[in-house]
Amino acid sequence: MTEYQIAVIIGSLRRDSLNRRFATAIARLAPSDFSFKAVEIGDLPLYNQDDDAQQADSVKRLKADIAAAQGLLFVTPEYNRSIPGVLKNAIDHASRPYGESAWAGKPAGVLGVSVGAIGTALAQQHLRNILAYLDVPTLGQPETFIQAKDGLFDDADNFGAGSRKFLQTWMEHYVGWVKRHTA
Repeated sequence: MTEYQIAVIIGSLRRDSLNRRFATAIARLAPSDFSFKAVEIGDLPLYNQDDDAQQADSVKRLKADIAAAQGLLFVTPEYNRSIPGVLKNAIDHASRPYGESAWAGKPAGVLGVSVGAIGTALAQQHLRNILAYLDVPTLGQPETFIQAKDGLFDDADNFGAGSRKFLQTWMEHYVGWVKRHTA
């Protein structure tokens, strides 16, 4: 049986991040041949093209984690109607130097949760535009614009009954997407 390692890129550094909780809960819905590893992005220096020839160790680690994965899972909040700067910084680092992008060809899923009524719809759209440019095949349907409300998580930090079925369906589509693009 093939094992699928998924690199999880969480666009929030906050310790009690809803999106970190969301990433953990969604991974629990995957089949046993999928494993998820959160990729550290908080220690990356600000991207500077002058550093492309001498990338920091944290950048090399990021690129190695992505290279080792068969798929990507982006779980991001929405900051000011877009993606957080820390996520864009990580994307830029791993895409450089030009022609040496770690992202290219890796199948991805995009998710997010927010207290706002539209969830992370605009952040996800901006992220999808970036990923399209980077040649990252991204699952288009079903889309998930999740508003954080009471009951989203249960006492064990799994998804509550009201969300579980929809998110299980999303995971099934994501699993199929990764398998199709890594065959």
